[in-house]
Amino acid sequence: MGEHQHHEGHGSHTDHVQPSHLTHKTQGVSSLACMVVTCSDSRTPDSDTSGKLICHLLKRQGHTIAAYRVIKDEPTDIRGLLLQATSQEALQVVIINGGTGISRRDSTFEAVDGFLEKKLDGFGEIFRYLSYQDIGSPAILSRATAGIHGKLVIFSIPGSQEAVRLAMEQLILPEIGHIAGELTK
Repeated sequence: MGEHQHHEGHGSHTDHVQPSHLTHKTQGVSSLACMVVTCSDSRTPDSDTSGKLICHLLKRQGHTIAAYRVIKDEPTDIRGLLLQATSQEALQVVIINGGTGISRRDSTFEAVDGFLEKKLDGFGEIFRYLSYQDIGSPAILSRATAGIHGKLVIFSIPGSQEAVRLAMEQLILPEIGHIAGELTK
């Protein structure tokens, strides 16, 4: 019988095999050095509630904030910051919030997407699906994305607090240790 088939009529099943997705998670990295970036033409470090929320949620799970920046939604600034992040040996994760919409000023997606060497398409797909369950059809306007550049895991998410909480709690925090662990193999 296969690993996932139910065994009826038998006594206790002591040779239970843990599903492979759970085994992978237990082999992940438990504390990561993270950079949090807010892309906004209007927010400042004092008014950046979404960036502060990301930092709080990361710290609460045992991760460290190696850097925190608020920058303008300018592709050259974003790309320059990402290049700088790749040169920091200890840095493992970059989480960018803001600039993922479709307005003329929203250019974070283009800067991040062009920087990624390996894309995690499922992140954006699942984020939009979960957003759709909360807000309906406006979820299609989000261009949330994620991927890998060298040894860095990079996430780019919308800047609203609701979107940040959704992305962090349901997708990023449950998986960043696993993803970072895969990059060390």
